Amino acid sequence: MSDVIVDFPAKFAAFDKPCRYKFARGGRGSGKSWSIAKKLLIKGGEKPTRILCTREVQKSIKQSVHQLLKDQIIAMGLDNFYQVLDTEIRGKNGTRIYFSGLSDITADTIKSFEGVDICWIEEGQAITKKSLTTLIPTIRAENSEIWVSYNPQLDTDPIHELASSERDDVITIDVNWHDNPWFPAVLNDERLEAQKVMSVAEYEHTWEGKCMPAVEGAIYFDQIAESEAKGRITLLPYDPMLKVHTVWDLGFNDSMFIIFVQKLASEIRIIDAIEDNRRTLVDYVTNDVAPMNLNWGDDWLPHDGFAKRHQSGKSDADVMRALGRKVMQTPNMEVEAGIRRSREVFPRVYFNKESAGVLRLVECLKRYRRHVSKATGEPSRPVHDEYSHGADGFRYLCIVADKLTNSDQEEYDKPAPIPTVKNYW
Repeated sequence: MSDVIVDFPAKFAAFDKPCRYKFARGGRGSGKSWSIAKKLLIKGGEKPTRILCTREVQKSIKQSVHQLLKDQIIAMGLDNFYQVLDTEIRGKNGTRIYFSGLSDITADTIKSFEGVDICWIEEGQAITKKSLTTLIPTIRAENSEIWVSYNPQLDTDPIHELASSERDDVITIDVNWHDNPWFPAVLNDERLEAQKVMSVAEYEHTWEGKCMPAVEGAIYFDQIAESEAKGRITLLPYDPMLKVHTVWDLGFNDSMFIIFVQKLASEIRIIDAIEDNRRTLVDYVTNDVAPMNLNWGDDWLPHDGFAKRHQSGKSDADVMRALGRKVMQTPNMEVEAGIRRSREVFPRVYFNKESAGVLRLVECLKRYRRHVSKATGEPSRPVHDEYSHGADGFRYLCIVADKLTNSDQEEYDKPAPIPTVKNYW
């Protein structure tokens, strides 16, 4: 191994410094995966090293970097040192390279990770928060390191947030096609063609390693991109001269999502939002909503909020009216029609970036997507997941957007006033 000479893009010199976390992020043609593979093979040749190569989903060894490492072993002339087996790679000095998908982690596989010296996470943008939370404390050998190669998708991806943090134990390099001295002409031709046919956001993500405005295939991709470009995700303080309406997506085991909105002329201003689960309506109203002591307008519930429960004989609307709320019914509109309506209203919507709840709503809209058939590749119905509840609440808001008013409507009997919570905004 002492006489092996390998060249790397200059930025990868940062990976030679000992550090707990090392991130290489960038777009296509940057050489980041090849460079990491070479560095790991060199380290494994210098001394016995246990290396885990992982990604979020690995249904077979073909989905791993096994072939990439095999190719680099041959290219570097290390085939006499490394033995490439079907599911792992072994070095003559005792180095072992393993492959595993994080989504399939079990109690037994976690135990086998504990002695790993270097963990390489490929396609890091796909790693879920759950997988990262499980993996990190498992890689705990003395001076162990976690290396990640990824092309950032959203700025809220768990890996990207860690790579962008200002921690002393994090090294992050940005590498793109122009940082790769061996960037091939054929790939450059593809890049130039992509520049002609792709949107600016798609090109910058694919080739320049920039974050996307929303996940690929997001239902509201164009609308979110326009909202960011035109500054509609902004500082948006509560205006006491305008009514505050709430729009509810009801849930108990699933998430409850409540959107707080004001309307000025045609502008729809989302000033706050709440998401939680396994709580009663009474709990939300008495402990979250009413204590805000705002200039309340109407509370809009979907049609199922008006169905009588057989246990109590009361609907959710009855419960809220008993608490002094002014309840209105969101018209029952088919989902696809509601999505079309949302796209029409989107250019009038402003989001308060000072509210964590509103930023969570924006996150839901960025990740709201459709099922895609594996057989045909065609998109179908929206995916029901942790992001769909916020998107459903937003759809309900857009359905009633033109019904929101700043005038006083029918008053219901109210309970005794609740003390004002100061400095809420």
